[in-house]
Amino acid sequence: MRDASAMRKAAALTIARKAGFVIVSATYRTTDQLLQLASAAELEDHSAKNELLKTIREKHLHIADDLVVAEPVLDAIAEIFKELEALILSVSLLRKCSPNTLDQILSVGERLSSLLFVEALKEQNSQTVRWFDIREVMITNDRHLKAEPLFDEISQLAQKHCPIKPGTVIVSQGFIGRTQKGATTTLGRGGSDYSGSIIAGALWADQLEIWTDVPGISTCDPKVYPKARAIPELSYDEASEMAQYGAKILHPTTLVAAMKQHFPVFVGSTFEPEKGGTFIRSKVKDQPLVRAISHRLHQSLMVIKTPKMFHAFGFMSNIFRVFREHEVSVDCITTSEIGVAVSVDQKLELNIPLVGDLQKLGDVKFEIGYSLISLIGNRMFITAGMGKKLFAALGDINVRMMCFGASQYNLNILVKDEDCARAIQNLHQTFIEQ
Repeated sequence: MRDASAMRKAAALTIARKAGFVIVSATYRTTDQLLQLASAAELEDHSAKNELLKTIREKHLHIADDLVVAEPVLDAIAEIFKELEALILSVSLLRKCSPNTLDQILSVGERLSSLLFVEALKEQNSQTVRWFDIREVMITNDRHLKAEPLFDEISQLAQKHCPIKPGTVIVSQGFIGRTQKGATTTLGRGGSDYSGSIIAGALWADQLEIWTDVPGISTCDPKVYPKARAIPELSYDEASEMAQYGAKILHPTTLVAAMKQHFPVFVGSTFEPEKGGTFIRSKVKDQPLVRAISHRLHQSLMVIKTPKMFHAFGFMSNIFRVFREHEVSVDCITTSEIGVAVSVDQKLELNIPLVGDLQKLGDVKFEIGYSLISLIGNRMFITAGMGKKLFAALGDINVRMMCFGASQYNLNILVKDEDCARAIQNLHQTFIEQ
């Protein structure tokens, strides 16, 4: 959705793939700019606020001009900007942007891009093209900025209001929804893929296709190791682990509906569709020991120590009750007689309320500057020699923590950030290239 040219490519792909329902994200960088706009309004930075409003408006009007859109569409775009200006004015006056207001502001990106994409489709499509406000069916709870979809309500409403019909293409928005009382919500960053998965499940689609800027999923991040290979197919379990442990191409919750209803998911490149992509299915023929390597930079090891833990009952439950109350998830866990160590995002050290509650249970320390590397594959915890091969590949790279997953599909190690790229390269050469 970067510009008119990109929209035309996406439109051609929509027609070629005979899509019946299309979910679009915001145009390039618009969501980030809307966040910056809300922040500038809070800070009463009028210069930055006006410049951002101008940038966002001109970008979308330039696309509209390239697509030669009709007057009613320009009027609809103008109404959205009028709404945005009113929201920003209210934030400036209050000097505060509530989660509810921020969700309304962030919804602007997808609403604008979907209006424009309809016009790109109409340029080259003889079928009926229908714009649809996803908030009519994407019902969520009221947890603003990271709302949780209410699947039963969504399924009933989608089948009633936007069933897939031959000869019609429905264009709608990812990332946004609404509460049962009508307040606009968002599903969190990367929520457009998640929206597509939810709607595909609600409408019992044959297949979900995610078209992005890369030709499928690779064995590791090509920016980290250029010899990364394209993966023709993945199982749901493998793909879920990859998404959970840092593969940016997949939102961790995208596969929920697919796994429930067993429809395949395809990931391909809008810009290079001829290169194919990756199919994600419930079952795959090839099941290698290590399929891929994903990673997350800037992690930390949080260590909670207290003598009270020694032979004490319920201590772990107290720790994880604190994490639950603060809505914080952890990745890897190890314990000793008097301590617990968990890997978390490095920014968690700044969560003063969380740290304060944990300090009531014991001494809390953070070791920062780590990367969490995950080997994703099959039969890991029943394959003899896995650890020996792993440490031989790492050589002189120190491992601060090692943790097999609760399933056979992943093995996690924590290394220093500066060792991450070399570790991935060595592991890829050992487990995937050989």
